[in-house]
Amino acid sequence: MSYTEVPGARVPIRMWADPATVEPVAMQQLRNVSTLPWIQGLAVMPDVHFGKGATVGSVIAMRGAVCPAAVGVDIGCGMSAVKTSLTANDLPGDLSRLRSKIEEAIPVGRGMHDVAVDPGRLHGLPTAGWDDFWGRFDGVADAVKFRHERAMKQMGTLGSGNHFWELCLDSDNSVWVMLHSGSRNIGKELAEYHIGQAQKLPHNQGLIDRDLAVFVADTPQMAAYRHDLFWAQEYAKHNREIMMALSQDVLRREFRKAKVTFDQVISCHHNYVAEERYEGMDLLVTRKGAIRAGGGEYGIIPGSMGTGSYIVRGLGNADSFNSASHGAGRRMSRNAAKKRFSTQDLVEQTRGVECRKDSGVVDEIPAAYKPIEQVMEQQRDLVEVVAKLKQVVCVKG
Repeated sequence: MSYTEVPGARVPIRMWADPATVEPVAMQQLRNVSTLPWIQGLAVMPDVHFGKGATVGSVIAMRGAVCPAAVGVDIGCGMSAVKTSLTANDLPGDLSRLRSKIEEAIPVGRGMHDVAVDPGRLHGLPTAGWDDFWGRFDGVADAVKFRHERAMKQMGTLGSGNHFWELCLDSDNSVWVMLHSGSRNIGKELAEYHIGQAQKLPHNQGLIDRDLAVFVADTPQMAAYRHDLFWAQEYAKHNREIMMALSQDVLRREFRKAKVTFDQVISCHHNYVAEERYEGMDLLVTRKGAIRAGGGEYGIIPGSMGTGSYIVRGLGNADSFNSASHGAGRRMSRNAAKKRFSTQDLVEQTRGVECRKDSGVVDEIPAAYKPIEQVMEQQRDLVEVVAKLKQVVCVKG
């Protein structure tokens, strides 16, 4: 489908979803965002749903301003995936050992490594710029500098909520590794600090929603946020790189005879800010639950833990600010899912997947998400499908 333009907004709101199916609270959030004087346009993805600060599944293009709550607290959250030389025939009938080995190598939930991971000991992981990256931590907000040791130990960890690690098969029965995580606690604390700072600024008083507080160009507050934002986005990228390297080490050990090799890793943020140019203007583009889908660029659009995911290539649609959805998108809240579904429902909906099937992950049950096929159909003018993946192992935080 092509987009539908939402009427009555101050700037164009282009929607790759049926407006009739969007929650009224999410629609109101979009209209609220459109009232900001710095907004140049909004693109709304088919996985759109209500979020804190701004609507999940929205792309917010602003000139000379950025809204830290719209970026959210998981700065740089995103996906990585890699195709391996393994096939379905190489996998054992019982995948529980492999899941356990991954859980041993990659801490989940609030866990962290006992000792910070040394990237130099990981096979094939580039270490150029590593010292410079950590050196720039000295410039982050004073309020979080005491978290340095924790940030180092959480580098290479999964986190909780909807973060996951998966082993998948494509339609040719090739094995893929895919994972989803972000900037962990350090990104959260940096975000919360700067959201608080923005809400105190005089130009943000009297906003229709205090979560829409912005930093504006050429101010010390904007400079400080940009430094911490881009550092946290880099942290998230390194976090996924280390987890991918740890995963590859596990697979090399578990499949020694197969002498497994790996293709180039595909990686993309889906909660972040980028400096981009549209219609002759330099804009700060916030993708909150959206990936960049420039012409020929690879991306990852995951479904739920029992359905499947897509590797895609962007079509470079400028109407969407070169963007596409970041996943299936929730169709009910976590609390609603817990009330509606049981562990038995989870067992049924994740049949054939080696994963947790306990009450702690019922809120991630597939039925709590929109059908991924429908989401993909609604963005045929944004991306083309390269591969469809179906998970056989899923590690949840």
